[in-house]
Amino acid sequence: MLTIAARIIKHKKAVVVAFALIAVISTVSQFFVSVNYNMVDYLPDDAQSTQAMEIMEEEFTGDVPDTRVMVTDVSISKALDYKEKLSAIDGVSDVMWLDDVVDLKTPLEMADEETVEPYYKDGNALFSISARTGDEVEITDAIYKLIGEEGAIAGEAINTASSQKMAGQESLYAGLLLVPIIILILVIATTSWVEPLFFLTAIGFSVLINLGTNIFIGEVSFVTQSVAPILQLAVSLDYAVFLLHSFSDYRKTTYNPEEAMQLAMIKSFPAITASAATTFFGFIALTFMKFEIGSDLGLNLVKGIVLSFISVMVFLPALTLLFYKWMDKTKHKSFVPSFTGIGKKVVKLRIPSLLLVLAIIIPAFLAQSNTQFAYGIGESPENTRAGSDFKKIEKSFGETTPIVLLVPKGDVAKEAELVEDLEGLDHVTSVIAYVNKVGEAIPPEYLDESIKNEFYSENYSRIVINTNQGTEGDIPFSIVEKVEDAGADYYGDQALSLGESVTLYDIKNTVTKDNSVVNVLTVVTIALVLLFSFKSISIPVILLITIQSAVWINLSIPYFTDTLLVFVGYLIISTVQLAATVDYAILFTEAYQHHRKEMSARKAIVKTLDEKTFSISISAGILSSIGFILWITSSNPIVGSIGLLLGRGALLAFVMVVLFLPAMLLVSDKLIQKTTYKANFYEEK
Repeated sequence: MLTIAARIIKHKKAVVVAFALIAVISTVSQFFVSVNYNMVDYLPDDAQSTQAMEIMEEEFTGDVPDTRVMVTDVSISKALDYKEKLSAIDGVSDVMWLDDVVDLKTPLEMADEETVEPYYKDGNALFSISARTGDEVEITDAIYKLIGEEGAIAGEAINTASSQKMAGQESLYAGLLLVPIIILILVIATTSWVEPLFFLTAIGFSVLINLGTNIFIGEVSFVTQSVAPILQLAVSLDYAVFLLHSFSDYRKTTYNPEEAMQLAMIKSFPAITASAATTFFGFIALTFMKFEIGSDLGLNLVKGIVLSFISVMVFLPALTLLFYKWMDKTKHKSFVPSFTGIGKKVVKLRIPSLLLVLAIIIPAFLAQSNTQFAYGIGESPENTRAGSDFKKIEKSFGETTPIVLLVPKGDVAKEAELVEDLEGLDHVTSVIAYVNKVGEAIPPEYLDESIKNEFYSENYSRIVINTNQGTEGDIPFSIVEKVEDAGADYYGDQALSLGESVTLYDIKNTVTKDNSVVNVLTVVTIALVLLFSFKSISIPVILLITIQSAVWINLSIPYFTDTLLVFVGYLIISTVQLAATVDYAILFTEAYQHHRKEMSARKAIVKTLDEKTFSISISAGILSSIGFILWITSSNPIVGSIGLLLGRGALLAFVMVVLFLPAMLLVSDKLIQKTTYKANFYEEK
């Protein structure tokens, strides 16, 4: 490390120029990285809906109707005219309406009311359309131009389009709020007006390089694009703080800034490495998720931690030595309040703290295991046009969710029996298939090619089942199960279903399995890092109990407040909170161990609390601010839930480290001494 530090310092100008050049190239490169808003693409290849989608794309020209378009105050003939115009929009296919389920040549009064009303009611017409993936913004803009202000759109296409439009604005808004807050926190934590800019420059460059290197991946998920840069900034700012604080300390003992930096790099290297390692291995666990939004985010965060570590240990020393005179010229008095005395107060609360946490830890664990979850992006907020359109359509027509069932082509009689069974299922409003709309007696070869292709491909028959329920929840998922069971009764595993509710059902099954795998991997990998860092068996257990308790309390709050929690956010935050906030416990325990070699356990805890409470509060304050601003600025429920859980989790972790961890260390002092290699604890004579 001594040799490396000397070389970095010797070539400081070259290091700064090289990093600046790479950051500029990466800034340009990130604009060539596409963002994927389609959650279906992140399901594993063996998921049922993934297989069905691949067959659908190979065998049929049209997609699953996933979006509803309502036109108000129209006659039947006018509605048919709108249908034709919708079909003509580039990217729109499979426009389904009333004429696909009833013969409009006969009087409408003679048709079954339950069949008519999902499509035409009170002069309003509701169309089901398929929108080409990737072009949702252009397609929905064209539809709005056609249907005007009174019309409405609801479904996957408009939700995706809204997310795409809002993503850039929200990231900018979040940045405008975040940067001043972080600078304010860092100004309080330092004694120089420009030092916070050094922190942000070092981590900012690593964030830009991380975003730019995604060009080698080619595509990232919308969750990664929204969350990864901010999380990287939040969890790695501490590395820069460790280094520059150490540099400031050494400048008091040596007049040579280069010597001070060299000593600071050597001293802070173990602490920064340990901090980065726990976060690194915690995020590695996300890459094992079968639902690949998690692995996509995990890969970016792991890459980001490595780049932040390199930036702090290579770029920041070089940058600081080039401009350290600015730090000297912009010195200000310390704004840090005195925390002397807080240790004695906290020690007095050790028994109540222990009893309180032990009393709530089991209920919190059970509660977070029984929280009600949402598995999709959900609908747009009501204050947006997309959100108000959804409410407008729901008020006029209720919920409508189509499911497509693909079955092997050939046995018309068997298909007719299946369709009859499907029509008898609860919450099914209509079934559109060749055998009940054209007639099983009419051979397909006698029909026009366009009509035949609606129902048959070379190998498969397509059946569209319309339901009057939403896309997720107990009833929609039970409908999916019944449709799949009906298909399996006739065709075994050759029957495949797809649609938004089917996708969310598969996501639910996939991420539920991911949950246990990711949590176990996170705990085990972080425990191993702590084991080697502290050379102790008991300390990793104490630290993990402290932070994991904060995680469980955080994730139990939605259960007690009867709030629906987005499962992807829950799954990611259960890993991220543990990986990001265990650093607080490490920082505290390292200081405690150092003092414990020179004084009694009680005095060591008091001194550690007096010294480290402020440092931990700065880290927690930055992470919490970032989380809450993500929550406030994002209209995407997944990103918003990650933000809320992260903000709340950082505060809970801070409280646990300051109140509960000291009590655990005091109570377990003799156990720690016996289970720690070369503890060398001070013993009073």
